[in-house]
Amino acid sequence: MRSNVIPFLAAPGYAHIQAWVEALQKAMPDEQILAFDAMSDEDKATCKVAIVANPNPDQLKQLPQLQWVHSVWAGVERLVADLGDTELKIVRLIDPQLASTMAEAVLTWVLYLHREIPAYARQQAQELWQPRTYTRAQQRTVSLLGLGALGEAAAQSLLRAGFKVCGWSRSEKSVTGIECFAGESQLPAMLAKTNILVCLLPLTPDTTGLINAGVLAQLPQGASVINFARGAVINDEDLHAALDNEHISHAVLDVFETEPLPVSEWHWQHPCVSVLPHCAAPTDRATASLIVAENIRHYRNTGELPQTVDIVRGY
Repeated sequence: MRSNVIPFLAAPGYAHIQAWVEALQKAMPDEQILAFDAMSDEDKATCKVAIVANPNPDQLKQLPQLQWVHSVWAGVERLVADLGDTELKIVRLIDPQLASTMAEAVLTWVLYLHREIPAYARQQAQELWQPRTYTRAQQRTVSLLGLGALGEAAAQSLLRAGFKVCGWSRSEKSVTGIECFAGESQLPAMLAKTNILVCLLPLTPDTTGLINAGVLAQLPQGASVINFARGAVINDEDLHAALDNEHISHAVLDVFETEPLPVSEWHWQHPCVSVLPHCAAPTDRATASLIVAENIRHYRNTGELPQTVDIVRGY
C-alpha cells in the first residue's frame, strides 16, 4: 500500500486523464497522483480525497473512506446531480487565471457586438460599402448575470474599456463602478437599460430556463445576448423566437444543452447567431493544478477543507 495516494477520476472516455495526472503530480510532488485504473485495492481502501472531472459515480463508490473531492472545473452542476443525496463534500475550482481568461472572452465578444461586426459581415456578403453610425462605449450598457469571481473580473475589463456596466446576483453585492441589482424583483430594472446581456450564472434549479421569453421581452429592442454560462440557463425556443422576430439582434452562444452541438440544430445556420465550441474560458491545467495542490496541502496540514459547494444552491 502506498501512502498519500490521490486518484484522478474523469468522465468515461475523457481524453486528458494522463495530462492531468502529470500536471497534478508536478504541482504536488509529496503526493502520489494516480489514474483511478492504476490504483490497487489497498489504495482504494484508504483514499480520503480524490481529484475529479465529472467522474463516473460508481467509481467513487469504490472508495469507502472518501471524504471529499476536488473538482478541476469551476462548474459542478453535473457532479452535484450525479452524486445525488450524498455526504461527500465537493470543492470546486476557483482559479484567478480562469477569471482572467473569461474576462478576456467577455470583452472580446462584447466589442464584437458593440462594433457591429455581424452587420458588417452581412454587408460584405452583399458587397455593400456602407459605414455604420458609431456608438461610443460610454453610450452602451453591458449587464452581467452573475457577479461571482468570473463576473467581477469581466466587469472590470468592461469598465476599463469604457462601457457602462450593470451586474445582477442572487444576493446583494457592491462592486465599485458597477450598478448592482439583486434578486428577482430587481432584474427587470436592469434588463430595461441593457444593450448587451452577458450570462455567467452557474446552472442551478433556480437558473435553469431563467432567460426565457419574459426576460428577453424586457430587454430593449435590438439588444444582444452572450451566453458563457450553461446552455440550459436560456430557454432555447424562446431565444429562437426572439431572434426571428428581431427583438434580439444577435446571440453569441458558447454553451448548449447538448455538446458538441448537433449539426441538425438551428443555431448553426441562423444569421443572427455566433456559435462557439465551449471555448470561452478553458481551464488551464498548470494553474488549476497549483490551486488544487495548495488546497490539499492545507488539508493535510490542518485537517480543514477548502470552501465546499452548497449542494442545495448548486455552487
